[in-house]
Amino acid sequence: MMSDFEAQLRAASLRVTRPRLAVLAALREHPHVGTDAVIALVRAEHPTVSHQAVYDVLRVLTDAGLVRRIQPAGATARYESRVADNHHHVVCRSCGAIADVECAVGQAPCLTASNDHGFVVDEAEVVYWGTCPGCAAASTSQ
Repeated sequence: MMSDFEAQLRAASLRVTRPRLAVLAALREHPHVGTDAVIALVRAEHPTVSHQAVYDVLRVLTDAGLVRRIQPAGATARYESRVADNHHHVVCRSCGAIADVECAVGQAPCLTASNDHGFVVDEAEVVYWGTCPGCAAASTSQ
């Protein structure tokens, strides 16, 4: 798996470093996590990697298009490594859990704007809000 991460970094003209590999591995195993969780995951495997290094790596990987930063309204920023498609997200209003939702209809962008105002649209961002199964079950049992 590390060779896959190394290839991604090289294809983006980025140096292969231990912190970059660790962040990519953490996001592949734990999608939709915030910065603090990424730091904890990376430092569990590599205790000498600094907080600042993780922040810098997240910024570089996001700028290079290898990581996607998502921030639903009212929520903290989260990161994911799934960037090759135009998928969407569903967010629990109660616990904040986030899950991927495949494109609703058609090819990217999934949605055609009723008026694009002359823009060349290349992505549509949709966030579905609701209650996850765990929170729904907890509220009905109370």
